[in-house]
Amino acid sequence: MAKTPEMPKHRGFPAGLLGTQWQYTLRRANPKVTALSAWKRHPTMDKSIAFADIGFVQAIWQYFGTEPFQRGNLDGERLCRLFGREILPAERAFDPASYEALLKLNEPLARKNFPQAFE
Repeated sequence: MAKTPEMPKHRGFPAGLLGTQWQYTLRRANPKVTALSAWKRHPTMDKSIAFADIGFVQAIWQYFGTEPFQRGNLDGERLCRLFGREILPAERAFDPASYEALLKLNEPLARKNFPQAFE
């Protein structure tokens, strides 16, 4: 069995979008860490996905601002929906499969794509 990696936890960060299945944080580390990559955002009939993205960007902005932050217990799927656009690597030796990888908010693009998150 693979050793479970250390996973820094962001205490006080919202767990997810209330009333939906969409989570923002993980409870415990997984031995197989989801590698971050840019996922294409497809238009969908499920508006809760868009609301979850807005809420996640808002939480990132309120919790970290433009400062670099560790991936930690932030949900890999939610990060992948924003990665390469609104969320960028914040270090040269970026490891997309590490809970300790540093990320940062691309504020100008996030403001353009999710203006509701900054109201």
